[in-house]
Amino acid sequence: MAERIVINTGPLIALARMDALDAIGELPVEFLCPSEVRQELDEGAAQGYAVIVPSWLTVIPLSVPLSALSVAALDSGEAAVIQLAIEQGRLRVSIDELQGRRIAGALGLKTVGSLGLVARAKTLGIIQAIRPLVERATQGGIHYHPALVNQVLKAAGE
Repeated sequence: MAERIVINTGPLIALARMDALDAIGELPVEFLCPSEVRQELDEGAAQGYAVIVPSWLTVIPLSVPLSALSVAALDSGEAAVIQLAIEQGRLRVSIDELQGRRIAGALGLKTVGSLGLVARAKTLGIIQAIRPLVERATQGGIHYHPALVNQVLKAAGE
């Protein structure tokens, strides 16, 4: 059975700006997202941002509504990603934002960001290089900490 990852809006936007959605879809991973993430993507498209509808993404509604406490600490997409991961059996989450990663980690969830996903795609030979993807993301308004980028590139031999 393929690994299952619940993915947030931020990584999907970053991967789209990298033009890496098709490559990520080749990973041996089943990607899920809560309805809240799909709604955020649709609202962005309605405001003129890119339409992001990867064929490999499965939308699953939450079993129970988000708590007021979780939405007070995180945006609804991140809170829903964490809740869905717990509902689905403590799956890994893909969140780029630091606060969401910290809370997910505090709840015992493993995290991977968009850079981790493209690094995995390179390791598996799906993509040839990470640097051009990071440059496209940066040109598209995505911000990564330079030390993180350097760490990922170094680990990938770039």
